[in-house]
Amino acid sequence: MSRHRILCISLSPIARDGRVLRQLGVLTEHGDVTTVGFGPTPDGVAEHLEVPPSATLPQTLPGVARLGLRRYAASELAAPAVQHAIRLIGESRFDLVVANEARALGLAFAVSRGAPVWGDMHEWAPGERDQVRLWRLLVAPFMDHLCRTYLPACAAVTTVSLGIVDEYERVYGVRTELVRNARPWVDLTPTPVVGDGPLRLVHSGGAEPGRRIDRLIDTARMVPNATLDLYLVPANDGGKHLAELREQAAAGPGVTIHDPVAPSDLPRELNGYDVGIFPLVPQNFNMEHTLPNKLFDFLQARLAMAVTPNSEMRRFVSEHGLGVVSDDFSPESFAAALGALTPERVRGFKESAHRQARALSNSTDVATSRAIVDRLLAR
Repeated sequence: MSRHRILCISLSPIARDGRVLRQLGVLTEHGDVTTVGFGPTPDGVAEHLEVPPSATLPQTLPGVARLGLRRYAASELAAPAVQHAIRLIGESRFDLVVANEARALGLAFAVSRGAPVWGDMHEWAPGERDQVRLWRLLVAPFMDHLCRTYLPACAAVTTVSLGIVDEYERVYGVRTELVRNARPWVDLTPTPVVGDGPLRLVHSGGAEPGRRIDRLIDTARMVPNATLDLYLVPANDGGKHLAELREQAAAGPGVTIHDPVAPSDLPRELNGYDVGIFPLVPQNFNMEHTLPNKLFDFLQARLAMAVTPNSEMRRFVSEHGLGVVSDDFSPESFAAALGALTPERVRGFKESAHRQARALSNSTDVATSRAIVDRLLAR
């Protein structure tokens, strides 16, 4: 009996995209998977169609003009990366097509040839960068068009947090399922908290200007008897902002910037610290409702956590007793929350993470994804 053929589209560097890699872990259980995206071949797939790094939205003058004139149907397949993908896919046929993020929806339906399409939206597509005026004027309406046109036709729709699940259902009237950015359970135990030693803070993520890591460094230096270690991935600026952060870190005490480690190795690397920290000023809808993968990295590393009061992060940390939430988004409030952490409290939060690491792993998300694939392939 021949195996199912599954197409997974993600206009990202798939081999280092944690969410897509977890998705592929489920898809490869069900059939032979062809991936379409940037960068090298991810592990476990039957075929990879590598799209040259290129824009995923229309960026030529005619393309931008079409967006400005609201000619969205003519814009759906106009982005250079989408054009490359169409040529690579050719006339191939699949039993299931997975579209990661809204910008891949038009492409997915163009090559599906009647196969069911699973739209994994990741986050809230129209609000991806709605703090940027040009995005609000040109791109957000296009994203809204893609969602209104294709989400009702999707055989399944998923996203990353409950707040975003509710928003897709409220605005587009589509049943949306929750698949978080949780990671697999890791067999670790909490490391001891040194009572008279410094509070060992850690953060991992992208060195992107919008993340305001510079402000995070300043905030950590406001906390008495604390150190901060950063594991940062360079942004798509050739490492310029990361170099600036290295200069800032070297200009004062207590802050160390490390080279990034592989996502699979991150919990073990972070395990020796005390508190995973993530302050995020919500500049858009997604930042307010984010439930980022780094919280699940901290959880599997058996760390206490400190976060700002973004709705989903606050709910996750508070409901499960995993750490502290600052009163507001100011550096002073976040530093005060960290300063109130005693060794006893940190030990308690680390033990709580240990007790719940298996229950809050990705087992629920894997079960949801498996059920979706089983259902769609049965069609």
